[in-house]
Amino acid sequence: MRKITLKKGREKSVAAGHPWIFSGAIASGEAGAGDTVEVYGADGSRLGRGWYSPASQIRVRMIPDEPVEELVAASIARRAAFFADGYTDAVRLVNAENDFLPGATADFYAGHVVCQFSSAGAEMRKEEIAAALMKFAPGCTGVSERRDVAARAKEGLAGADADAFATILGAAPPELVEIREGGCRFLVDVRNGHKTGFYLDQRDARAAVGALANGLDVLNCFCYTGGFGLFARESGAASVVQVDVSPSALALAKKNEALSHGCGTKMEYAEADVFKYLRECRDRGATFDMIVLDPPKFAETRSQTMKAARGYKDINLLAMKLLRPDGILATFSCSGAMDRRLFGQVLAEAAADAGRRMQCIATTGQSADHPVALAFPEGRYLKGAILRRADARL
Repeated sequence: MRKITLKKGREKSVAAGHPWIFSGAIASGEAGAGDTVEVYGADGSRLGRGWYSPASQIRVRMIPDEPVEELVAASIARRAAFFADGYTDAVRLVNAENDFLPGATADFYAGHVVCQFSSAGAEMRKEEIAAALMKFAPGCTGVSERRDVAARAKEGLAGADADAFATILGAAPPELVEIREGGCRFLVDVRNGHKTGFYLDQRDARAAVGALANGLDVLNCFCYTGGFGLFARESGAASVVQVDVSPSALALAKKNEALSHGCGTKMEYAEADVFKYLRECRDRGATFDMIVLDPPKFAETRSQTMKAARGYKDINLLAMKLLRPDGILATFSCSGAMDRRLFGQVLAEAAADAGRRMQCIATTGQSADHPVALAFPEGRYLKGAILRRADARL
């Protein structure tokens, strides 16, 4: 096993459990893509082992000393409650660095597991990881992978191509996999959908929004395949408008509507750019009791954070102006480069400029099957706030 020695003073974060070692922290040593290396401090003390990636600025990703199979088995075991309570049959089984398997994610959809391998080390061991998933995931019928992950390019790995989706073990999934979540059902496009097909990390937020939606007129922006809107519908919303720029996402949202029971909710769909749609609503005087903003990532890197902040402020300001008195805004950011403090600051500035008095009645984050390792704050990418317009009225 190759040896990597760190520069003096660069071992502190590693000793504290952070999994990443950047190229500039290494004094000596190198290895092949995906190789396991032993990591030592400048004083010769062993810090642990990791997976080496010569093409990435993150040169080493630290891993525990346990075998990969044991790490996968333990990760699945930590999700036992999700399989026991029957609320959903769609669960994240492995959450990369946060489950101590850097660059490996695995999502379970009603028996089929879809993985993404975004590090050289995980790529080298994907068959081993897939075999462990087949062995330990309850009722697993097959394991597939998605290779259309932008992070793969930084690792020197093959990206999106004609073979961007492939089944590694077991049976291939159907074109659309049907899952359940609470009282709703969804069709998931595991081959072409966002992430591995569905936003499993927003499970708690969907339930929170649904619990507040009874009798309300709801505008669900960036609706994708309709999750928030359908939870509002199930809870008895008076009306729901689902807005997304993607015709294929809206088509699937309509199919998902047909799968679940409604409560007389009026459902509408709008294929539109959300920024333009909100301005059109403002111009025609349309208002809503509840607005959901769940946009795609606005910032990929820290250098893009301030530009992203302007986008978040703009869209939240527009939404706040469209809220009726006592109206609710459920707003989210999945940009890891924007922390919760900055997101809160952006929302406060948007409220001030919109001339709205807003209260925060709840905050949300990743659901429990997307844990965050305490030594890896970068794993906490999703943040949400549920706000209420709070005008003083006699």
